[in-house]
Amino acid sequence: MSGDNKSGTSPAIFCPAPGPRGDVVVLGHGSGGRLTADLVSTTFLPALSNPILDRLADGAEFDIGASRAVFTTDSFVVNPLRFPGGDIGSLAVNGTINDLAVMGGRPLGLSAAFILEEGLPIDELRAIVHSMRDAASRAGIQIVAADTKVVERGKADGLFITTSGIGVLPEGLRLGPENVRAGDAVLASGPIGDHGIAVMSAREGLQFETTLLSDCAPLNALVATMLESGSAIRCMRDPTRGGVATILNELAKGAGAEIMIDEAAVPVRAAVRAACELLGLDPLYVACEGRLLAIVADADADRVLDAMRTHAIGSGSCRIGTVTALGRSRVLLRTAFGTTRLLEVLAGAQLPRIC
Repeated sequence: MSGDNKSGTSPAIFCPAPGPRGDVVVLGHGSGGRLTADLVSTTFLPALSNPILDRLADGAEFDIGASRAVFTTDSFVVNPLRFPGGDIGSLAVNGTINDLAVMGGRPLGLSAAFILEEGLPIDELRAIVHSMRDAASRAGIQIVAADTKVVERGKADGLFITTSGIGVLPEGLRLGPENVRAGDAVLASGPIGDHGIAVMSAREGLQFETTLLSDCAPLNALVATMLESGSAIRCMRDPTRGGVATILNELAKGAGAEIMIDEAAVPVRAAVRAACELLGLDPLYVACEGRLLAIVADADADRVLDAMRTHAIGSGSCRIGTVTALGRSRVLLRTAFGTTRLLEVLAGAQLPRIC
């Protein structure tokens, strides 16, 4: 791997420092880590608290007549707008579909709101909108409502997109960390960290010996196959902001469980591992945009993995850990050296502006 960022200097890699807490918003508040959790608990929940929102899931579950619906919303501010394997348009569509999918929902339709910066080339906007159309078509859904606003030059990094999605849940399906039991298996659907490093390579002009693409992809077909296997799936999440480590901690907290992860079992591509070593990053905290984590009954783990591996997106699925006990919320990592350490949540983000 080499750095070719046109200026001839090293890439400007930095971590958003925690900074003032409670006084102003800092970049780390958007990391998905401890600062994000603090912002949610001290600012948003006191004002907006209700039984649905308080679950802090990937979306909301509620009844519509005799049906059970899921609804989610998300904003995308990735920099740059295009990266190897995707762009802000496909990212917005797939990210919203995936939030519905890991809740067990069958996506029905999406809405999209565009914040356009004055000076954005129409050809670039057109290409991104076409990318959204193609991503939605791949997932078998449509974008059925949209809105557009324009702000002054320099106010929006070209383009911000907010998407919302709605879906339906199969009858009787209730996924969530409250279902987790001691002895359950922790599964991952493929190599982690591809998206975050692909975005960083585009942002900083990093070059790799092999082409490294974002894993950005829709998960709804993969999840449908998992559910059709008839296995005891407790819960699922997609490890976006904050990566696998952050999502595992959220699941451990929600379940009141201790989770043990085997570092050697976590799939990481050689190029991603090399980039992380060079940049001082931990792949366990690097975002994915087409991967999921699932906690399933130990007795059903092989059956779920067999189902996952029938899909191209899940062909690299594997078991990465076990729920070792209930009553203590923490994530432990068994390292390649045979030692065990806490896998904690970072305060800020290793890589800002990646989703």
